[in-house]
Amino acid sequence: MASFLEEGRRAFAARAWADAGAALARADSESPLSAADLEALANAYYMLGRVDDFLATLDRAHRAFVAEGEPLRAARAAFFVGVNLALRGELGPASGWWARAQRLVEREGRDCAERGYLMMPVALQHEGAGDYGAAFEAAGAAARIAERFGDRDLFALAVHTQGLARIREERLGEGLALLDEAMLAATAGELSPVITGVVYCGVIAGCEEAFEPRRAREWTDALSRWCEEQPDLVAFGGRCQVHRAEIMRHRGAWGDALREARQARERCERAMNRPAAGQALYQQGEVLRLRGEHAAAETAYLEANGYGHEPQPGLALLRLGQGAAAAAAASIRRALAERTEPLARARLLPAHAEIMLAVGDADEARRACDELEETAVRSGSPLLLAEAEGVRGTVQLAEGRPEVALQSLRRAWRSWQELEAPYAAARARVQVARACRALGDDDTAVLELDAARVEFERLGAAPDAALAAALAAPAPAPARHGLTRRELEVLRLLASGRSNRQIAAELVVSEHTVARHVQNIFGKLRVSSRAAATAFAFEHDLV
Repeated sequence: MASFLEEGRRAFAARAWADAGAALARADSESPLSAADLEALANAYYMLGRVDDFLATLDRAHRAFVAEGEPLRAARAAFFVGVNLALRGELGPASGWWARAQRLVEREGRDCAERGYLMMPVALQHEGAGDYGAAFEAAGAAARIAERFGDRDLFALAVHTQGLARIREERLGEGLALLDEAMLAATAGELSPVITGVVYCGVIAGCEEAFEPRRAREWTDALSRWCEEQPDLVAFGGRCQVHRAEIMRHRGAWGDALREARQARERCERAMNRPAAGQALYQQGEVLRLRGEHAAAETAYLEANGYGHEPQPGLALLRLGQGAAAAAAASIRRALAERTEPLARARLLPAHAEIMLAVGDADEARRACDELEETAVRSGSPLLLAEAEGVRGTVQLAEGRPEVALQSLRRAWRSWQELEAPYAAARARVQVARACRALGDDDTAVLELDAARVEFERLGAAPDAALAAALAAPAPAPARHGLTRRELEVLRLLASGRSNRQIAAELVVSEHTVARHVQNIFGKLRVSSRAAATAFAFEHDLV
């Protein structure tokens, strides 16, 4: 008994979770463990992703603490059982465990750190109800108790919860500062293992929610190092990989992002973390969509939805790329109508504007642009400001104002360059080219399109590369066919097999406008079908 117990304790201290779990479980089978050792075994199970074993063992630890006359430690164990049940959606049992913890604390009749822990469910309930001011205050009360008793775990939990509340109130500067403060304790090794992982993942999610990719990248790198120090860690490794996959996609490392997202899905499933598995599947869908692998992207989005992760705006943009503009519009409108928080809506607004322009609803696109710009200015997020500039320029271009559009689009391109977002920067260059062409500067348009095409090809963005190449192709002498530049663009896309809907989506015009161009093309070329127009295009080197 003693040898297995000591072995388990040493392995736990060394964060060798598999060895700790095996040795402590063996010791427990020979003679029931003490409450403290049961708590250690429960935490080892948690780090190994064995959530059911964690809950069952922590339940035993709670009862053992009661039997050993340590009601406050029993209350703390009950608090963590409740938290994990709540995360699984079992709110009734979670509430029961918190009530049990509350009763134990009240029986003690004295001030203690456990009172602070029991403020955290209150904060989470306010947060779930959308009352972020009340959530901030409840977490602040917990933080003050933590400081009074020197409880670093509680302080980090409370401060990071305050940071998330401030971010959701669009007070990004204040919120990010609080997240940074919580993270300092995690990176310094001041927290228990489980709380370290919770704070890491919560802070990184908060940075992503605040549209802070650089900060998210810094903390994700730190989380990766922490995970690598614990080879058999399962609990947080998958979520870490989800964050890494999103950062890699943002920076243009799509092959790495796809591999990371697939591994993340597997690890999250082993840890029974369905929400994180859904996020991993969504990241897979995003990369596959951008690479033009539409069938595989659709499968990933649908699987993500099955895990409870909203597949928008990716699925709507996929439908647009497939030429189903009406379906895309219905999906993005529905998703946007369900969002009330400005930052959550901001994630959908760029796609919403793009799709509305494709279906010819310029007014709705302009409203989306205005809302995005207001949120970007209020938040001060560089990423949101870049999105807003790009959407503004695209809308201005669709309105026939290329001079002002060019200024907005140039600013967007520079911002994406600074943010190290190559795909977004290349897309901005395509729009810059369109603005230049509308102003009669065809030479600059071709230069911009060629630069964008090279970047798209490097990334593996096949659909975007094909479009940039088609737009940059030189126009033959007008006398040979009499087509305008826009009609040539439509003819080239038509000859590639695209439908009117797909052409409308790629050129960011309405389907009605494309139909008019097609009829003009038929008249000028003296043909009566798409097949004949395609044959003419190839015979006369127009594609």
